[in-house]
Amino acid sequence: MTGLTLAVPSKGRLEELTREFFAGEGLAITRPGGARSYLGALEGAPEVTVRFLPAGEIARELIRGTVDIGVTGRDLIHETSESGPQAVHFARALGFGQANVVVAVPDAWIDVTHMHDLADVASDLRSRRKRWMRIATKYITITRQHFAQAGIAEYRIVESLGATEAAPASGAADIIVDITTTGSTLAANQLRVLEDGVLLESEACLVVSRTAKWGGKRKAMLDALLRRLGAEAMG
Repeated sequence: MTGLTLAVPSKGRLEELTREFFAGEGLAITRPGGARSYLGALEGAPEVTVRFLPAGEIARELIRGTVDIGVTGRDLIHETSESGPQAVHFARALGFGQANVVVAVPDAWIDVTHMHDLADVASDLRSRRKRWMRIATKYITITRQHFAQAGIAEYRIVESLGATEAAPASGAADIIVDITTTGSTLAANQLRVLEDGVLLESEACLVVSRTAKWGGKRKAMLDALLRRLGAEAMG
């Protein structure tokens, strides 16, 4: 392989904003086969093949090294693999898709304001009620990493496949770890973010794979593309 593979979101608002970003840098993305096509091109950069993929899949392929550069959320890189951040280079934050991964607890837990308070709650549930504190989340990797750093081990994850913020009210979980932009959905479900409960600040980023095969010619192509995009070169 001598050219570069660029993976971009395949649909929705993320695709639209990604297209706007590249067009603004003078490198319009084309999709000759229409919305159902998974291949495209970058005008003015014939060495680049564009692949249209879901944002989560882009994160996986960047970490594996099967695509060279892509647009995906910082949260997805961290969630896909514990070693994800080390497998990639964040070349440029794109200024859209901003959201935080947070720990939120019921409003009724008035004495629980920080992560260290959760350690006390978890210990109390184990000793008095003989059960684990339950955390509803789609962010299993991020949750495990940050709860380990906080010294909290007495919990169980309830994998969320639907509306995570509804889990405490339904009795499916005690607290949640979820992504939020304004916090309005959390508030509507009588939940609040702990004062030190922001686990990760995320946004869409231009990301380069460190695990791809970077020969001299391909690395030179990458460096030239990153310069055109106003992005930081990979060291």
